[in-house]
Amino acid sequence: MHSILKLTTHNSQVTIHHQSETCILEHKHQPYSTYPSPNKILYTPIKMVQKGLFINNEYIDSTSTETLSIHSPHDESLVLDGVQVASLADVDTAVAAARAAYEGEWSKWTAKQRMQVMYRFADLIDKHTIDLCAWEAKSMGQPVMITQWMYKIASDYFRYMAGWTDKVPGEQWPEVDGIYKIVEYEPVGVCAGIGAWNGAMMFFALKVAPAVATGCTIVYKGSEKTPIGLIQVGELVKEAGFPPGVINIITGDGKVGAAMASHMDIDKIGFTGSVFAGKKFQELAAQSNLKRVTLELGGKSPSLIFADADMENALQHHSQNFLMNSGQACVAASRTFVQEDIVDDFIAQLKIRFEQLSNIMGHPEQQGIMYGPLADSKQFERVMEFIEIGKKEASLVTGGVRKGTSGFYIEPTIFLNPGDDARIYREEIFGPVISIRTFKTEEEAIRMANDTNYGLSACVFTASTPRALRIAKKIRSGMVNINTSQHAGLEAPMGGSKQSGLGREGGKMGVMSYLEAKTICIK
Repeated sequence: MHSILKLTTHNSQVTIHHQSETCILEHKHQPYSTYPSPNKILYTPIKMVQKGLFINNEYIDSTSTETLSIHSPHDESLVLDGVQVASLADVDTAVAAARAAYEGEWSKWTAKQRMQVMYRFADLIDKHTIDLCAWEAKSMGQPVMITQWMYKIASDYFRYMAGWTDKVPGEQWPEVDGIYKIVEYEPVGVCAGIGAWNGAMMFFALKVAPAVATGCTIVYKGSEKTPIGLIQVGELVKEAGFPPGVINIITGDGKVGAAMASHMDIDKIGFTGSVFAGKKFQELAAQSNLKRVTLELGGKSPSLIFADADMENALQHHSQNFLMNSGQACVAASRTFVQEDIVDDFIAQLKIRFEQLSNIMGHPEQQGIMYGPLADSKQFERVMEFIEIGKKEASLVTGGVRKGTSGFYIEPTIFLNPGDDARIYREEIFGPVISIRTFKTEEEAIRMANDTNYGLSACVFTASTPRALRIAKKIRSGMVNINTSQHAGLEAPMGGSKQSGLGREGGKMGVMSYLEAKTICIK
């Protein structure tokens, strides 16, 4: 889920403008030629940290002896060790707790009660945002400034979904042959949610908020890369007043996720992650109890920039916004197509911006830092491998090297004119790497945009509204953004076509995916 985000810079001031009027964050910065020293760090978690599994409103020890050690991608120092990993037996325990709550106390709660507890939970997220954000910065390198924005999306999403608790109407039809038909929508049951590491709390909200709004219960597993902040959220679940078993939070790797996807007592699973893992989860879901599946998978999103586009706006969305989260975003416009008339000017200016923005890349807990390291050594090595491949497949415009001598930082990278079969052009890199190609005509641009197995998001930059809408209709993508790179709002559905996923999250469609229709005939 992405909301309107605008980054502006003026007189060494960086401002993040969020769609919500209650979330305008302003931070001043000075450019750094080296990373900020530790004594300038402004964000430090102050609470004792939980390491266990949150099941039935209690923190319990895993029955497994396996634990995780989390290291900082800034300097590879130890952040926390002994983070407990769920066993298959623990998955069963969490599911049993969710089932008991679903068939017990939670089923007796009214829509108003669900709404009220969700509002309390959203307020608690806001109250503890700084503390929780610091853990995200430490564990996966996401700058606190960006994490604050994502946490605000999460709390707003719980409030938005709280408004749906009493707004799903039934249906009825006139009598035919003495039979009346009514349709009611019931919660699907016990759900599982599995989120990605690049927006831990945001993905938690996308799965959990619609589930509890509709009366379902849920077992949620975040990524093993970013478990710490989510584990602490269990305290807020209990403080808000959710009954035991409604929201359960466990930690684990792909084996735990597979156990959830194949569990016979889970009725629906929502997953955000790679295409490979999504296909596996769909297979496991089908082979077990044919549970409902929602998949939000990868992207290799195209962006079309026409000669009549607002150049400043296009540059901002392909520099500041593209590099947010160091390019680790499924909707990042990593395949950019620029009309021939303006390509030289666009590339020259984009190169300057990439190199300037490198100056506000550094320690993710430092105020004013907009761009941090990649999430861990595995992600760093993956992106660097793609860059080395790209140097043989295209012209390197800027970047393409490690930034500094420590931490998993990569200079923002631009490649020009990769071939149709180039890996950097076809595969999702998930890093600060953008590929640029040129086009002459609208038809050529559409053909290149659709030449991918992915279909998550796309962008069109042009001054012509008729052209933009015409292209939007022809691009095979779940989302098309016109003169912006951000999917706007909580009320619109988000999801992909082709191999970018199944189903939608957000808005009414996100609500309905956690409900089952029941037709009742009366004679």
